[in-house]
Amino acid sequence: MKNACAPVLISVMGIPLIEACSKEDDSSETLTNTTIEINISNSKFNSLASIGGWMNYTEENLLLIRISEDEIRAFNNACPHQGFRTGWSFDENTFTCSNHGNSFTNSCSSALKCYETSLNGDILTVKR
Repeated sequence: MKNACAPVLISVMGIPLIEACSKEDDSSETLTNTTIEINISNSKFNSLASIGGWMNYTEENLLLIRISEDEIRAFNNACPHQGFRTGWSFDENTFTCSNHGNSFTNSCSSALKCYETSLNGDILTVKR
């Protein structure tokens, strides 16, 4: 490969180089078809007490947002662009990934994977 000319090398290596920038494969991803129950009265979830409150629940790879008194939405916290999970911010109904600045609305029609949730008292159930 030392003696290969640049165009040949790029044409041969181009696909692997492009794939190297694709979304990360996170083998720790929780299996689908699982149910998680979260007691939101735990002080860890204080940010969800008021409407508009949100948190990145990294232990379960979830972005959680309080929509109303009886609705909390849950999204996969992997950015659809490259799988970045930890650098999220939220402002004006929009999650923003700090890795490349990609933004996603808090509706279940955005590119973020949205999970079915139900809230019964202080118990939030998330079905993935």
